[in-house]
Amino acid sequence: MEIIFRIIGIALRHPWRMFGAYACTAGALVAYVMLPRYFGDAIDEISVAFDTGEYDKGAIFTIVLIIFALSAIRGLLSFFQTYLGEALSQFVSYDIRNSFYDHVQHMSFGFHDRHHTGNLMSRVITDVENIRMFINMGLIRTPYFVALFIAVAFLLLRMDWQLGLISISFMPIVALYSARTRLQMRRIWLVVQEKMAEMSTVMLENFSGVRVIKAFASEPYEEVKFDAKNLDVTSRYIEAEKLRASSTSFMLFTFLVAMGLILFFGGRRVIAGDMSPGDLGQFIFYLQILQMPVRMTGWLVNSYARATSAGERLFEILDYESPVKEVAGAREIPRTNGRVHFDNISFGYNGDKTVLTDIELEAEPGQVIALLGAPGSGKTSMVNLIPRFYDVTAGSITLDGIDIRDATLESLRRNIGIVQQDVFLFTTSVRENIAYGRVDASDEEIKSAAKVAQLDQFIESLPDGYETQVGERGSTLSGGQRQRMSIARAVLLDPPVLILDDSTSSVDAQTEDQIRTAMTSVMENRTTFVIAHRLNTVHRADVILVLKDGEVVERGTHQQLLALDGQYREIYELQLRPQEEVMREIEAPVLNDPASSSDS
Repeated sequence: MEIIFRIIGIALRHPWRMFGAYACTAGALVAYVMLPRYFGDAIDEISVAFDTGEYDKGAIFTIVLIIFALSAIRGLLSFFQTYLGEALSQFVSYDIRNSFYDHVQHMSFGFHDRHHTGNLMSRVITDVENIRMFINMGLIRTPYFVALFIAVAFLLLRMDWQLGLISISFMPIVALYSARTRLQMRRIWLVVQEKMAEMSTVMLENFSGVRVIKAFASEPYEEVKFDAKNLDVTSRYIEAEKLRASSTSFMLFTFLVAMGLILFFGGRRVIAGDMSPGDLGQFIFYLQILQMPVRMTGWLVNSYARATSAGERLFEILDYESPVKEVAGAREIPRTNGRVHFDNISFGYNGDKTVLTDIELEAEPGQVIALLGAPGSGKTSMVNLIPRFYDVTAGSITLDGIDIRDATLESLRRNIGIVQQDVFLFTTSVRENIAYGRVDASDEEIKSAAKVAQLDQFIESLPDGYETQVGERGSTLSGGQRQRMSIARAVLLDPPVLILDDSTSSVDAQTEDQIRTAMTSVMENRTTFVIAHRLNTVHRADVILVLKDGEVVERGTHQQLLALDGQYREIYELQLRPQEEVMREIEAPVLNDPASSSDS
């Protein structure tokens, strides 16, 4: 019930819609329960007319007028109750979606490492819809049906307590059966929603990786995989609906049994003269009204079960606290000089095995720090700690002497520009993608950033220039173009700290050289961290850190590390020296060109 109470708490943020719906419900209920009385009076008037051949036209007209008036009032109030209930459910959905989105947006990378996008999408769409349905039907209609049952049961007992007891005798059986069914439905719907999340994940991966699927002609395999997930979801839905249908059928059966008993005993009383036909008609009419809450019990149980399982999944995310969060009293830091100090830091993902151990580094403004090492050595983990994508498990990182954990995340990240290896572009224009971190940037600033990234000529050649749409995730651009777009985005921020995570891995050697030349001026007076394996990047670095198994095993300049004849020398011989030899072969014809000699 705790989950249901939390959902109700969200609904109470919109009190006038909620209580307005309840007020309309109460008015409609009063009008509804008054109708059988006047129908009974009409039956008695008609019965007298059959017996005597005389009837009171005025009385019948008055009764008909009252019935029409009560029906109109009930219809009007039901309209407002439905409208306000639907509006309330939509606003509750709006609040939950916004809260969910905002919460997920502020989660650290560690959260996203553990939660697949498809699973999150399933929760914010399917689970929120289940809660919306509960608000509109379960939360608003349940008090109506409960009050309707109590009112009708009271009137039946007041009219004839013996027949009244027969009428409501089936309700304890219905109540026990409903409670049992609700527990079963909750378990089933929780499984259904988990299976829906799995199916959404498969579908999302399929759509995102369509090029890989087609390249390997794996459509049949993917169809089989999706069919299995889809069939699993379908079978679970059928199981849930089977349980709901059996519940509803059982409740209707018990009601019809009670109806048969009323007709039997009530008919005998009318024949004996102990009850008027109008009174029996009222009784039957009230039983028909009583049928509604009985028939809806199964649906309401289903609604509560779905809302409970959906709320459990949603609140699991909403209650999750990011390990990376601002401390109380976190301060805005202005633009810094870019002095970064790693003070004996260590780090591990989710408390598991440590991936960085005792890292000590003082990076001065204007310095270029190159990080080298085998995959899994900790290079990317190290730079991800600077903007607090993750938090250190030991030690501290300072920016101009300020512990980054004491700064607001927004002000910290305004001081850091990042060019990630896996470039993500939004489905919008080239202009908006470059200006993503600075939406107020002028056209001149955007073009200047594009020029630095060696992208301006390409953009100008596009049909719509900077207004050209890049397609989903930049699908209309090459890998090198997307990479340069990411560089332009970082350059536009003009950050004192720049992180280049293998930022030229997707470009050819000529384009890389152009980018490196342009970035030389950009790196001036900035602290630049570079993860790269190409020789020219390493040559330019003021400090080279060689990482192995999360530890700095060597540090120094290119020449210093070569002289050590250690890990760096090994990397150089295996990966970098071949590049150097190729570059010498390219430059040799130019140096030996007679025309070049004569010019000199």
